[in-house]
Amino acid sequence: MTGGSGDGAEQWDITSKIAGNLDRHLVFPLLEFLQTRGIYPEEDIMNSKIELLKHTNMVDFAMDIYRQINGTEDVPNEMTERRKVVIGNLRELQATAAPIVDFLLDENKVKDLRNDKAYNIKMLQDQYNISQDDIEVLFKFAKFQFECGNYSACADFLVQYRGLCTKLETSFSALWGKFASEILLQNWNEALEDLNKLQEYIDSKSFTSALAQLQQRIWLIHWSLFVFFNHENGMNFLVDMLVQDRYINAIQTGAPHMLRYLAAAIIINKKRRNLLKELIKLVKSERYVYSDPVTEFIVCLFVDYDFEGAQKKLKECETVLANDYFLTACVDDFVENARLFIFETYCRIHETIDMKMLANKLNMDQESAEKWIANLIRNARLNAKIDSQQGTVVMGSQQPGVYEQIVEKTKSLTARTYHLSNAVIGSGKINA
Repeated sequence: MTGGSGDGAEQWDITSKIAGNLDRHLVFPLLEFLQTRGIYPEEDIMNSKIELLKHTNMVDFAMDIYRQINGTEDVPNEMTERRKVVIGNLRELQATAAPIVDFLLDENKVKDLRNDKAYNIKMLQDQYNISQDDIEVLFKFAKFQFECGNYSACADFLVQYRGLCTKLETSFSALWGKFASEILLQNWNEALEDLNKLQEYIDSKSFTSALAQLQQRIWLIHWSLFVFFNHENGMNFLVDMLVQDRYINAIQTGAPHMLRYLAAAIIINKKRRNLLKELIKLVKSERYVYSDPVTEFIVCLFVDYDFEGAQKKLKECETVLANDYFLTACVDDFVENARLFIFETYCRIHETIDMKMLANKLNMDQESAEKWIANLIRNARLNAKIDSQQGTVVMGSQQPGVYEQIVEKTKSLTARTYHLSNAVIGSGKINA
């Protein structure tokens, strides 16, 4: 796609990198978002949608987009023929899957199922003439429903299928399908449960090769972005997952662009600031492989102590986050916390700070900066004060220096020794 917004947002857009690790259905929300942002020409977005839809059963949707692009009611014969094929396959699958589907739709019959899969399979065969092949057809039927965009039915069928399936690999594939369905239905609690199951399976299973396991992890961290940035505790989960060695390895090997999300989450999340050093080390090691304004902000501020550079990158970060599907809702939180990091870092190396200069570094006017700093000093209980007449912030010592600590401890020790000596002499236990 060619650039369209003219503000440089397209140069930092990583949608294509993300999309390459997603199921095609999960790419649609990203394209819808890009369409609203105007980063690329409308026609390019619409053609990308049609290209995705070619490989699904959502033929009516594809036809609607074609009509919209071309301003006509006519559609190519290949689309019409594709629709006939899809309808034919649907009818065939409905007939084949009817025994198991009819059973699952009967609540009274479903009550007979137990946690014992062997018992269930035998019961289905003996009482309802439903074979193992019929159970496998349920998986195909659920996948067909997914390709038609009927995610709710797909999720329901896959839950039932996994309860009956004895094939580990197919059950694993079904879990991926259910995870995608819950994401598209925006059922974030259910999606988080599926994410945890997939992670446990991937981390514990012996794959045919280390490369196959690595690829599974790379897919998982990409799909998980939907959960991480929509679940109420998602940012905690994101950081906790991505700082594990095995997932850091996945990022370094096949997904360095994921550093944008890890960096943003740690900057925003006050509870995970203890991981800042690890983040800095990771960003430094990967800066020649991947960088964007978010990661460059980290380098400018915490590696180079380049406050002018950090100020410039923070402005660019606003553009990057506003045009990123997963981060667009985090712009204000990121900017607020990034300013706090700039302020704290600058204060560590300066005792008196010019307010006008600091406002410039925080990308704020002087009046707004003074209010922001006053609130920060009050809420964070910083040992600092604002000298409005001089237009400065005067920093006090946040904690006693090493010398002061030694002096205080020495004074305390001397006082205790003095009192102890008096007590002993007073008791008559020391003779002249």
